[in-house]
Amino acid sequence: MPREYRLPSQRRTRLTRRGRLALLFAAIAAVAAAVMVTLLPGEEAPETPRRLLIPEGWRAPQVYAAIDRELKLPPGSTKAAVATAALPLPAEAKGNPEGFLFPATYPVTSKTTPGELLTYMVRTANGKLATPAVANGGRTQGMTPYQTATLASIIEAEADTRAEMGKVARVVHNRLAKSMPLQMDSTLNYALNRSTVDVPLGDTRIDHPFNTYERQGLPPTPIDSPGLAAMAAAVAPPPGDWLFFVTVKPGDTRFSATYEEHKRHVAEFNRNRAAAGRAQAGPRAG
Repeated sequence: MPREYRLPSQRRTRLTRRGRLALLFAAIAAVAAAVMVTLLPGEEAPETPRRLLIPEGWRAPQVYAAIDRELKLPPGSTKAAVATAALPLPAEAKGNPEGFLFPATYPVTSKTTPGELLTYMVRTANGKLATPAVANGGRTQGMTPYQTATLASIIEAEADTRAEMGKVARVVHNRLAKSMPLQMDSTLNYALNRSTVDVPLGDTRIDHPFNTYERQGLPPTPIDSPGLAAMAAAVAPPPGDWLFFVTVKPGDTRFSATYEEHKRHVAEFNRNRAAAGRAQAGPRAG
């Protein structure tokens, strides 16, 4: 009868008293060494980064001022750093980082310099513009990344909500296709260094590169820092024949294909303004 094969019994290795003591002393020495390294004279605990928030739609001067405050620098320090920071901007920007100071939350420590932070922001913007959806969409529309950033900055300024961004983008594309001036209040506000929904008729006649009431095409540079949603809308707007829009009241923006329809919406806007006890504003064509 064959013998049953059995696995040899596994015996636990038992440390001798001397072995146990050796392991104990080694563990104590390791802990002591770690404590000594942590508490070495002259060394400081790692600094916890602070967080600097740059919101969508901020203009470059607002970003510069926020960096100066966060880094506790004299006003104007960050703006001055632009000239020497060698920012990775496209050639079309001509050294102007407007539109490429990407809105996000950035880590900041006491060792952060304005040049480093600006470079980080520009690289982030370049990365967003290079994402497949934005880059491929831009090529389909025949736009360079700089033109995408410029159009996205207008969308960021004009759209009240993300849901409206695509329609605003379609209005811009439709006007460009028809060689119509964009007539965007946001570009005129940028020219006059202000932010308002009331644009006097006289302001629409000023001679300025950013006056899109008088000049056709996109403005020469972006007008703020657009986010990724605005970039995506700029290159992939929904289909539509809209040429006008006006925010009749908060949360109610009307898009129109004809000027007659647009005038009716503007009249409603003016009635709402008058009812609120405010002066009437001129029609907003874009």
